[in-house]
Amino acid sequence: MNHLQEVIAKIEKARIAYSRHQVIKLVAVSKYWDIAQIIDLYNGGQRAFGENKVQDLKAKSAELENYPLEWHLIGTIQENKINTIISLAPALIHSIDSLKLALAFQQRLEREGKTQRALLQINSAREESKSGVDPNEAKEVYLAIKESCPNLLLEGVMSIGAHSEDEKVIAKSFEITKNIFDSLPNAKTLSMGMSGDYELAISCGANMLRIGSALL
Repeated sequence: MNHLQEVIAKIEKARIAYSRHQVIKLVAVSKYWDIAQIIDLYNGGQRAFGENKVQDLKAKSAELENYPLEWHLIGTIQENKINTIISLAPALIHSIDSLKLALAFQQRLEREGKTQRALLQINSAREESKSGVDPNEAKEVYLAIKESCPNLLLEGVMSIGAHSEDEKVIAKSFEITKNIFDSLPNAKTLSMGMSGDYELAISCGANMLRIGSALL
């Protein structure tokens, strides 16, 4: 039994409180789930799923290839996995965390004549345990990727909320990301909010959520 409908109801309540015009996409983070749990959520209407590890994305997407699922890659990326990622062609990569990584993707995408949708990860909480570009450099890095990596279709930003019990601290980290997002030309995706803080993320403008444990 999953909690998909309960989570959707909470998302809807938070969305309406923020703006009736806001459209929010839910990515179900399936990194700890087995195939049966993913199918259970699929049967409940969920279509977008996110994996942290490239090998898990490869295995699960292969096993579920007969289902019309949309796969997202949301974890930290090692350059030696780029070729595999490109061959898997996820709907969206959430975790481009440097210009160096973007350029490595660009080189291989160009060589293969492919494009890949992606987000720039921002370390808005400025926590050493998190990947992502520094908020002060985020706009500059984003624009540099847009200019130098035409095959990497950057369409917005992602961040992870501050690791804190204090809602104000978490909200501050989301607001930093939102302000950067608002400053970017033609950015459309703001991926923020996980199981413990997604309602707060919506109140700060998130339009894409990455929710795992709250769904099961």
